[in-house]
Amino acid sequence: MARWAELVGPDISTHCTPESFHETTLLVRCDSTAWATQLRLISPDLLKRFESELGPGVVTAMKVVGPSAPSWRKGGRSVRGRGPRDTYG
Repeated sequence: MARWAELVGPDISTHCTPESFHETTLLVRCDSTAWATQLRLISPDLLKRFESELGPGVVTAMKVVGPSAPSWRKGGRSVRGRGPRDTYG
């Protein structure tokens, strides 16, 4: 994770950051859904690069997630299936 910018380049490292590394899976969060889609498409190439730079078996999978959505939940109780627009007239 410390060498992320070096391994993926400045464009990707500006928009996508590694959040955690568990066993051999790297979790990466992107700042937009477009970048998350792009990173999913090039993840096989990145995994090959990780294998050549870090060694075989260090990173075998990448889980790419987009930005977190804001929470509309207020208070301690909520009703399932009812979104923020159910009170708009």
